[in-house]
Amino acid sequence: MNRLLGTSLSLLVLSLTACGNPPSGEAPGDATYPAHPITIVVTFPPGGGTDLLARRIGASLQETLGQPVVVENRPGASGNIGARIVAEAAPDGYTLLMVNSSFAINPGVYRNLGFSPKRDFSAVINVAFVPSVFVVPAASPLRNLDDALAAAPAGKPLPFASCGNGTPQHLAGEMLARATGASLQQVPYKGCGPALTDVTAGQVGMGVVTASSAAPLIAAGKLRALAVTSPARSPLMPTVPTVAEQGVPGYALDQWHGLLAPAATPPAVVAKLNAAVARIVQRTDVQASLREQGFTPASSTPREFQKMIGADIDRYTALTESIGLRAD
Repeated sequence: MNRLLGTSLSLLVLSLTACGNPPSGEAPGDATYPAHPITIVVTFPPGGGTDLLARRIGASLQETLGQPVVVENRPGASGNIGARIVAEAAPDGYTLLMVNSSFAINPGVYRNLGFSPKRDFSAVINVAFVPSVFVVPAASPLRNLDDALAAAPAGKPLPFASCGNGTPQHLAGEMLARATGASLQQVPYKGCGPALTDVTAGQVGMGVVTASSAAPLIAAGKLRALAVTSPARSPLMPTVPTVAEQGVPGYALDQWHGLLAPAATPPAVVAKLNAAVARIVQRTDVQASLREQGFTPASSTPREFQKMIGADIDRYTALTESIGLRAD
């Protein structure tokens, strides 16, 4: 009887051990993920660069993981509304956040975010960089950045449309005004898409938007590009000079895009997502597609991306405080 009991207990222990430990090389928690659809929350309206990137990555991720990937646009407050939704979501890898550098700018612009950008998210991967571009309607008399600055003398602000308060495009305009002494007045929109609509229609004389979202309109002759904000010229529009090339030395503001998950998402799930997206971004067809839209493909480990976000939060907070930028 004792021998039978001992044998039964041994079998039970072996059974539980087999169920509790994944096969060799498989991290705990990733064996069944994903088991149902994944949502990628985009913090800006459809049509902007962040939205286009999320949809391209999402479509490929759906093929790779074998589950539907739905892109959900939740614009408002420079991305804070959508970010809060994801911060409060279950940390299971089924609700992700596609963000750009505005995520790191907002802590210095908004006093009450309702979440902590450093504590409430797990970085997954940085997937791309993209510059912004100063654009004017095709019929505008402004031919270059010097023309725009000359049209903005002290006391007579030149309005410029941005993708929202505290976005990289907002800072790009403020940095230009600070560096040159020109008088520029931001006209904030809820995303680059709406800003582009009004600049193209001539409702606003100039705009600062992502190069990826403006590229089709520039190619179609509906907008004219004056300058890109990146340190070097964009491969998407190699004939457009940088701001620095046009007499503003040291001017540079590039923009990253990446995926985040709620804090406490299992590391194995984060690792699985990171590996899947990294493979997608390395694909020749995806790289070609991203470059056509003005993105420079990138990749990172979760740790590298987390470190970059933290460093940018500190850097942009110092910048926004120096120029007195507050949105609330």
